Formats: sequence, C-alpha cells, structure tokens
Amino acid sequence: MNPRTIELKEQLTHLFEKTFSAKPEFFFQAPGRVNLIGEHTDYNDGFVMPCAIDYQAMIAATPRDDNKIVVTAASFDGQVSEFELTQPVAHSEDAFWSNYVRGVADVLLKKGYELKGANLAVTGNVPQGAGLSSSACLEVVTGLTLSRLAGHDISLKELALIGQQAENEFVGCNCGIMDQMVSACGEDGHAMLLDCRSLETTSVSIPEGLAVVIINSNIKRGLVDSEYNTRRQQCETAAAHYGVKALRDINVEQLESGRGDLDEMTYRRAKHVVTENQRTVEAAEAMKTSDVLTLGRLMAESHVSMRDDFEVTVPGIDAIVEIVKDVIGDEGGVRMTGGGFGGCIVALTPEAKVDAVKEAVAAKYPAVSNGLVADIYVCTPSQGASTL
Repeated sequence: MNPRTIELKEQLTHLFEKTFSAKPEFFFQAPGRVNLIGEHTDYNDGFVMPCAIDYQAMIAATPRDDNKIVVTAASFDGQVSEFELTQPVAHSEDAFWSNYVRGVADVLLKKGYELKGANLAVTGNVPQGAGLSSSACLEVVTGLTLSRLAGHDISLKELALIGQQAENEFVGCNCGIMDQMVSACGEDGHAMLLDCRSLETTSVSIPEGLAVVIINSNIKRGLVDSEYNTRRQQCETAAAHYGVKALRDINVEQLESGRGDLDEMTYRRAKHVVTENQRTVEAAEAMKTSDVLTLGRLMAESHVSMRDDFEVTVPGIDAIVEIVKDVIGDEGGVRMTGGGFGGCIVALTPEAKVDAVKEAVAAKYPAVSNGLVADIYVCTPSQGASTL
C-alpha cells in the first residue's frame, strides 16, 4: 500500500469513528485515471488508452441492521446524507455529492439486486475539477462497496457499466464508458486500450523508465459543457454525412474521398476523430514494443489535432506542452488530456527528467498564464477497484 493510500485510510477511519462512534469493518477503493491518448473518440465508438493512477476514492463501510444508507464525505466537511433502500431513491438538493452514491444504489436496485443498509464514509485524493475522473471512481467504489456488502459478486466490468448508467441517468451527465472502465479494471504498470464499442480491453505495458506526469494548468474549464455538446453534435452530423453509425466506422481514405459538400468545420472535427482513433491503436503497438520515439510523435500529433482540428485547447495548455517538449525532446510524449478548454496535460517523461520538467514548468508557466501556477502529479499506473 503506497503512503498516500495509507494516509487516506487513516483519515477515513478518523471520519468514520467521528460520525458513527465505531471503527469501520471494511475498506474499498477505486482509482482516478488519466487518458494517455484517444481524446473525444469515446462517444464516437472509437478507441481510448487511459491508465488508472495512484490517486483514488475510498469508502469505509459497516453494515447496518436496517435498510438505510447513511453516508458522510470528508471533502464536504463531514456532511451526512441518508436515504432508504425500501423507498424510491431521490436526488439530494443539499448534498449534491451524495447523488453519485444514490445513483449507483438506484441502478443496482433497478437491476434487481437486493442491497443492505450501511454506514459509509467517503474520501479521496483525486484532484476535483482537473479532469482526472473523481466522479467515476466514486461511482465505481460505491458499486463495489454496496454489492460486496450485500454478498453480490458483480464483475468489475459490470460495475463500470452501472457507474456509467448512474452518471448518465441519475446524475445527468452524458459521459462515455472510459472513466468507469479503467477505474474498475485498470492493471498495475499498464495502460488500457479500450474499444468503446465492444468494450474489449487490452492491457498495454508502459515502457520502462517512463513516469506518468500530469500537469494541471489550473485554467478553469469554463466552456467545456456547451462546447462538448457542440462537438458531439458536429461528430454526429459528420457520421450521418458518411452514412455510418459513428465516425469509428470510416478510415482516413474514406474521410477524404467522401468529403463532398461537408462544411469545413465539420470536416475538421471528423478528421480529428478519425485520425485520433488510428493514432491510439498505433500508440498501443508502440508501447508494446517500447518504441518511445513513435509514441512521442503520436502524442504530439494528437495534441496538434486537438488544437487545430477539434479546437479544444487554450493558449495556456499549448504553452505547457511546449515547455515540457523542450525538456523531454523525443525521449517521451506530451499532449493535452481530457475534455479541453483548460484542465490538464499528460506527459510520459523519462524518470531522470521529471525534476527538470517540474522546474521548467514552475519557472516558465506563470509568465504565459497571467500568474497561474500549475500543479504537478507524478503518478504510477495502478490497479483498478479493489477491497483493501
């Protein structure tokens, strides 16, 4: 157990004892994630390649004798929320965070699983709002907790789908499956190549000597919801133009030959998705053979495509990418990660150059970002959801 996990467990035990006047009996965890390559491809039935990281959501739990779920959250000053499993699960207006827990319980009940009452304490160290999937890991760890306490051996893949359904239908965010799937099924030391249509996963070993470095620009992602929906619509328009279910179903040659009267903006949106799918599959092959040169090139091309064709980067993000690239050269890769309009970049950085990357970002980024300071997380690709 890494030091961060041990510290989290201790904090959680303290919160549980303070709230419920007893020690917890069980602990469960599910990690956050970062996407190495494959951006805005998930809702186009395409390919993504995330890895789970060693920042996580954790739940301490003890069964109750009744049908009540009572849950408290460290991130919200120990606020307590409760609901009855024998009644239709309602949304909470005053404890919005609890809707992720409520949503997962609701989906499990509607699928016919009997659940048992429990006292739960929730905490996590996944940075919120950075695009590292703090909500998905909360959904996955909730599903694991409620199902195991009730004696149901639901597969981790099924728990990922339950988490996604909870976010789509109960919380009301139309997310793809990537975040929950890698949080549930990630593997130590590996990234996951995920086919978002078939849900087939392939573990891909990260080349030795490379660290996963996540740099949060701290640029608030203001436009992301409206622009995200616009991008989805543009992709659907392009798919309809080509007469396919999703952009996953055409290659670059078909993209060019069938372009016809497609307007320039919609064409560029489609071009990003089609080429990004190809890059993601090629990146998985490059990682399997430890071809860091090719991997770095593909990550660079991915960033340029997001900047120029999909138009989801911002100047501060582009600046961090250039700062990191100047340090690591062709010994790794760097690109924006996540929905865009702020948020994070991810770099596969030689371990020997991690400190140089930190120093360069600290020295140069504030000057091009109106004084913003970036937060840097050096991560280890980690195991998915588990009982501790």
